[in-house]
Amino acid sequence: MHVLDKFRYCPVCGSKHFVVQNEKSKRCESCGFEYFLNPSSAVAAFILNKEGELLVTRRKYEPGRGTLDLPGGFCDIGETIGEALIREVKEETNLDIKEKHYFCSLPNKYRYSDFDIPTLDAFFVCKVVDETALKAADDVEEAIWTPLSEVHTEQFGLRSIRQALHDFLQRELENLKK
Repeated sequence: MHVLDKFRYCPVCGSKHFVVQNEKSKRCESCGFEYFLNPSSAVAAFILNKEGELLVTRRKYEPGRGTLDLPGGFCDIGETIGEALIREVKEETNLDIKEKHYFCSLPNKYRYSDFDIPTLDAFFVCKVVDETALKAADDVEEAIWTPLSEVHTEQFGLRSIRQALHDFLQRELENLKK
Protein backbone atom coordinates (compact mmCIF):
# COMPACT_ATOMS: atom_id res chain seq x y z
CA MET A 1 0.00 0.00 0.00
CA HIS A 2 1.23 3.49 -0.87
CA VAL A 3 1.41 5.88 2.10
CA LEU A 4 -0.89 8.40 0.40
CA ASP A 5 -3.64 5.74 0.26
CA LYS A 6 -4.02 6.17 4.03
CA PHE A 7 -5.16 9.78 3.55
CA ARG A 8 -8.78 9.38 2.42
CA TYR A 9 -10.12 12.76 3.50
CA CYS A 10 -8.71 16.24 3.05
CA PRO A 11 -6.99 17.26 6.31
CA VAL A 12 -8.07 20.89 5.78
CA CYS A 13 -11.79 20.68 4.92
CA GLY A 14 -12.62 16.99 5.48
CA SER A 15 -13.82 16.44 1.91
CA LYS A 16 -13.89 12.93 0.43
CA HIS A 17 -12.64 14.47 -2.81
CA PHE A 18 -8.97 14.14 -1.86
CA VAL A 19 -7.50 12.58 -5.01
CA VAL A 20 -4.12 11.40 -6.18
CA GLN A 21 -2.29 13.88 -8.41
CA ASN A 22 0.82 11.71 -8.93
CA GLU A 23 2.99 9.34 -6.87
CA LYS A 24 4.01 12.15 -4.53
CA SER A 25 0.85 14.19 -3.94
CA LYS A 26 -2.90 14.30 -3.35
CA ARG A 27 -5.11 17.32 -3.98
CA CYS A 28 -8.49 18.25 -2.58
CA GLU A 29 -10.99 19.00 -5.37
CA SER A 30 -13.14 20.94 -2.88
CA CYS A 31 -10.72 23.41 -1.25
CA GLY A 32 -7.59 23.07 -3.41
CA PHE A 33 -5.25 21.90 -0.63
CA GLU A 34 -2.40 19.75 -1.96
CA TYR A 35 -0.37 17.40 0.23
CA PHE A 36 3.12 16.36 -0.91
CA LEU A 37 4.89 13.21 0.25
CA ASN A 38 8.54 14.26 0.35
CA PRO A 39 11.39 11.90 1.22
CA SER A 40 12.63 11.56 4.78
CA SER A 41 16.31 12.35 5.32
CA ALA A 42 18.61 9.59 6.54
CA VAL A 43 22.36 9.25 7.07
CA ALA A 44 24.95 6.47 7.07
CA ALA A 45 28.64 6.36 7.94
CA PHE A 46 31.64 4.65 6.39
CA ILE A 47 34.07 4.36 9.28
CA LEU A 48 37.50 2.79 8.80
CA ASN A 49 39.74 1.86 11.73
CA LYS A 50 43.54 2.16 11.82
CA GLU A 51 43.87 -1.27 10.14
CA GLY A 52 41.66 -0.13 7.25
CA GLU A 53 38.72 -2.29 8.34
CA LEU A 54 35.16 -1.05 7.81
CA LEU A 55 32.71 -0.77 10.68
CA VAL A 56 29.72 -2.95 9.80
CA THR A 57 26.61 -3.40 11.93
CA ARG A 58 23.92 -6.08 12.05
CA ARG A 59 20.29 -4.91 12.09
CA LYS A 60 18.34 -5.85 15.21
CA TYR A 61 14.90 -5.00 13.76
CA GLU A 62 12.97 -4.98 10.50
CA PRO A 63 13.34 -4.00 7.80
CA GLY A 64 16.22 -6.31 7.03
CA ARG A 65 16.52 -7.80 10.51
CA GLY A 66 19.72 -9.83 10.79
CA THR A 67 21.30 -8.36 7.65
CA LEU A 68 24.35 -6.17 7.61
CA ASP A 69 24.21 -2.38 7.62
CA LEU A 70 26.24 0.75 8.21
CA PRO A 71 25.82 2.92 11.31
CA GLY A 72 23.20 5.58 10.71
CA GLY A 73 19.50 6.38 10.71
CA PHE A 74 16.86 9.04 10.24
CA CYS A 75 17.26 12.77 10.81
CA ASP A 76 15.08 14.27 13.53
CA ILE A 77 12.99 17.40 13.07
CA GLY A 78 15.12 20.52 13.57
CA GLU A 79 18.37 18.58 13.19
CA THR A 80 20.99 19.12 10.50
CA ILE A 81 22.20 16.15 8.52
CA GLY A 82 25.59 16.44 10.24
CA GLU A 83 23.99 16.47 13.69
CA ALA A 84 21.93 13.40 12.75
CA LEU A 85 25.06 11.56 11.62
CA ILE A 86 26.89 12.33 14.88
CA ARG A 87 23.86 11.36 17.01
CA GLU A 88 23.07 8.13 15.14
CA VAL A 89 26.68 6.90 15.15
CA LYS A 90 26.90 7.62 18.89
CA GLU A 91 23.56 5.91 19.64
CA GLU A 92 24.36 2.78 17.65
CA THR A 93 28.09 2.33 18.24
CA ASN A 94 29.13 4.56 21.17
CA LEU A 95 31.70 6.18 18.84
CA ASP A 96 32.26 9.94 18.60
CA ILE A 97 32.84 11.34 15.12
CA LYS A 98 35.76 13.75 14.88
CA GLU A 99 35.75 14.20 11.11
CA LYS A 100 33.14 13.66 8.38
CA HIS A 101 33.24 14.09 4.62
CA TYR A 102 30.27 13.84 2.28
CA PHE A 103 30.45 10.81 -0.01
CA CYS A 104 27.12 10.60 -1.89
CA SER A 105 23.34 10.55 -1.56
CA LEU A 106 20.87 8.02 -2.92
CA PRO A 107 17.09 7.73 -3.00
CA ASN A 108 15.68 4.70 -1.23
CA LYS A 109 12.47 3.12 -0.01
CA TYR A 110 12.31 2.11 3.64
CA ARG A 111 9.65 -0.44 4.56
CA TYR A 112 7.87 0.64 7.75
CA SER A 113 4.43 -0.45 9.06
CA ASP A 114 3.63 -2.07 5.70
CA PHE A 115 4.42 1.15 3.80
CA ASP A 116 7.34 2.02 1.57
CA ILE A 117 8.57 5.34 2.93
CA PRO A 118 10.64 7.34 0.40
CA THR A 119 13.99 8.41 1.82
CA LEU A 120 17.01 10.35 0.68
CA ASP A 121 20.06 8.72 2.24
CA ALA A 122 23.27 10.75 2.67
CA PHE A 123 26.55 8.87 3.10
CA PHE A 124 29.66 10.18 4.82
CA VAL A 125 33.21 8.91 5.28
CA CYS A 126 34.03 9.45 8.94
CA LYS A 127 36.89 9.28 11.40
CA VAL A 128 36.21 8.65 15.07
CA VAL A 129 37.91 9.82 18.25
CA ASP A 130 38.52 6.39 19.83
CA GLU A 131 37.69 3.24 17.85
CA THR A 132 38.18 1.09 20.98
CA ALA A 133 35.00 2.64 22.48
CA LEU A 134 32.93 0.56 20.01
CA LYS A 135 29.83 -0.99 21.58
CA ALA A 136 26.68 -2.12 19.75
CA ALA A 137 23.57 -0.38 21.08
CA ASP A 138 20.11 0.94 20.16
CA ASP A 139 18.84 -0.92 17.07
CA VAL A 140 22.21 -2.56 16.32
CA GLU A 141 22.58 -6.24 17.25
CA GLU A 142 26.34 -6.27 16.75
CA ALA A 143 29.11 -4.04 15.40
CA ILE A 144 32.10 -5.61 13.64
CA TRP A 145 35.34 -4.27 12.17
CA THR A 146 35.55 -6.06 8.81
CA PRO A 147 38.43 -6.19 6.32
CA LEU A 148 37.32 -4.61 3.03
CA SER A 149 38.12 -7.87 1.23
CA GLU A 150 35.46 -9.60 3.34
CA VAL A 151 32.71 -7.02 2.76
CA HIS A 152 30.07 -8.41 0.38
CA THR A 153 27.32 -6.00 -0.66
CA GLU A 154 24.73 -8.79 -1.06
CA GLN A 155 24.82 -9.34 2.74
CA PHE A 156 23.46 -5.82 3.34
CA GLY A 157 19.69 -5.51 3.67
CA LEU A 158 18.93 -2.05 2.31
CA ARG A 159 19.23 -1.16 -1.37
CA SER A 160 20.82 2.27 -0.95
CA ILE A 161 23.39 0.86 1.48
CA ARG A 162 24.36 -1.82 -1.05
CA GLN A 163 24.77 0.76 -3.83
CA ALA A 164 26.76 3.25 -1.74
CA LEU A 165 28.89 0.43 -0.36
CA HIS A 166 29.63 -0.80 -3.89
CA ASP A 167 30.74 2.72 -4.88
CA PHE A 168 32.79 3.12 -1.68
CA LEU A 169 34.57 -0.21 -2.20
CA GLN A 170 35.32 0.71 -5.81
CA ARG A 171 36.82 4.01 -4.66
CA GLU A 172 38.93 2.29 -2.00
CA LEU A 173 40.17 -0.25 -4.56
CA GLU A 174 41.13 2.59 -6.92
CA ASN A 175 43.00 4.33 -4.07
CA LEU A 176 44.95 1.15 -3.31
CA LYS A 177 46.11 0.97 -6.94
CA LYS A 178 47.59 4.48 -6.78
